[in-house]
Amino acid sequence: MRRSDREIKDIQDIIKVMEQCDVCRLALNDEGYPYILPLNFGLVIENEQIVLYFHGANEGRKYELIAKDNRVSFEMDCAHNLVTDKDKGSCTMEYKSVIGRGRIEIVPDDKKYDALCVLMKHYHKEDFPFNQAVIPRTTVLKLVVEQVTGKERMKKIQKQNYL
Repeated sequence: MRRSDREIKDIQDIIKVMEQCDVCRLALNDEGYPYILPLNFGLVIENEQIVLYFHGANEGRKYELIAKDNRVSFEMDCAHNLVTDKDKGSCTMEYKSVIGRGRIEIVPDDKKYDALCVLMKHYHKEDFPFNQAVIPRTTVLKLVVEQVTGKERMKKIQKQNYL
């Protein structure tokens, strides 16, 4: 990382940033070009590893690409705030971001319900009883994170409010 002063080094702080995000951009390999998808996600820690869950329809390009190569990268960001200085004629953006990579797989049918509960919990802090009739029409993906880094640019005063 070029700006080590902005690096989030503690894994618990990285997880806190991930919990604040509402979209994860997943990059799949597509014959030399990245295929990028913005997806809703859920996050859990399993055996001291970050695991992300995603969901979607039962068909689509992403499944073809995953079948060919299940190595993926991801990015998520939050806490955006434009900071301007009229006297200096400058502007910058405050943010928190996480990037990483790992391997993704399709969740078996008997594990879908639990994975979808993880997704729902990320967006609804209380248990939300979703319609289980959608489960057969839904494909659930599991990404086991192998590498992750975090970065932030925040005003010193605001930093403690976001972590």
